[in-house]
Amino acid sequence: MLQNLQLNLPSFFRESRGSALESSLRKLGVEKLTKDDVQKMQWEALEAKIGNWIQFMRIAVKLLLTGERKICDQIFEGGNFNKDQCFAEMATNSVVTLLSFGDAVAKSKRSPEKLFVLLDMYEVMRELQPEIEVVFEGKACSEMREAALGLTKRLAQTAQETFADFEEAVEKDASKTIVQDGTVHPLTSYVINYVKFLFDYQSTLKLLFQEFETGNETESQLAVVTTRIMQALQNNLDGKSKQYKDPALTHLFLMNNVHYMVRSVRRSEAKDILGDDWIQRHRRIVQQNANQYKRVAWAKVLQALSVQGAPGSTGSSTPADLNSSGVSRAVIKERFKAFNTQFEELHAKQSLWIVPDQELRESLRLAIAEVLLPAYRSFIKRFGNVVGSGKNPLKYIRYSPELVDKLLNEFFEGQQYGEPKHQHRL
Repeated sequence: MLQNLQLNLPSFFRESRGSALESSLRKLGVEKLTKDDVQKMQWEALEAKIGNWIQFMRIAVKLLLTGERKICDQIFEGGNFNKDQCFAEMATNSVVTLLSFGDAVAKSKRSPEKLFVLLDMYEVMRELQPEIEVVFEGKACSEMREAALGLTKRLAQTAQETFADFEEAVEKDASKTIVQDGTVHPLTSYVINYVKFLFDYQSTLKLLFQEFETGNETESQLAVVTTRIMQALQNNLDGKSKQYKDPALTHLFLMNNVHYMVRSVRRSEAKDILGDDWIQRHRRIVQQNANQYKRVAWAKVLQALSVQGAPGSTGSSTPADLNSSGVSRAVIKERFKAFNTQFEELHAKQSLWIVPDQELRESLRLAIAEVLLPAYRSFIKRFGNVVGSGKNPLKYIRYSPELVDKLLNEFFEGQQYGEPKHQHRL
């Protein structure tokens, strides 16, 4: 009878301990899900299940399987049985159930938001690798060891491919969202937040790149990927900027968005990866667009304040029509009226535009004031008496320089300003 018990011990162990292990996993909430099951899930539900799976893997490997291995080693210590074989037969179903979910996620359709959960899954598989090697030691357990290692490599591969997908999706994003006020586009904030999250995974990413690269290449790989993503974003923004009919708004939009990129990089770990050269180069792009905005938006207003080459300044008018500067009264009146009309149009339109960054907004207003106010003051000083002595001087000098200065402070406020409130999905 004792001999029969010994002969049936492996079978008894496999059935009793195998059932106990499967029951423990079920109580935890472990499910056997296929690729199709994963594909049909809403993202929020899948994200929650992945979070659970990561915890299940830690509990299963560090506690349950490690405990079962110790029991197996104690029971079969010194006997004629192949303890590795007994353990493998007992644990196989449970291990297959655990790994099948990870496999289903790794093989499911890729999308940008999955990158971080893929990295979480890859991270836990790398973390558990030493325990897996110990728990599944021996030739009989080699299939389970290889299955775990295979899942780790598949997760790394899928994460790598998701990187490439994201870069391409950013470049080709054709969202119809147009920010009418020229503020930071939802795509910009989405991509910048995505890149910021990447830096929470720096150590994991270096391990992941080592799966495919060698030597010092892994150190620079994150910089290469980040630079490419930022360039893809900039290329897309250049395309989106062309949707505006007003060229001044085109430049304001690019100024805002590239400034947001620079500011975000300077305040994050991306600064160390992208480097000072990247920051300085993109600060120049911000300044170039600010200058282009000023030139395009204010050229007509400043032209109205110039009488060089104006009709009536060439001697064609009668002396009675000319003032002491040799410019006809009619021309001066037209120039004042043109200034009023154009300034009012700009104020009505551009007080609805937004420069969300306070420092940049004030800097741009100051740059406009430094050009506009001296020109306007000079024009009034030179020609104000020509229209001021007429019947209706307020018809022509509608704004004092002080009022113009005050109204400039209403530019770029919009209805509301701040961080972009739209959420973007690629």
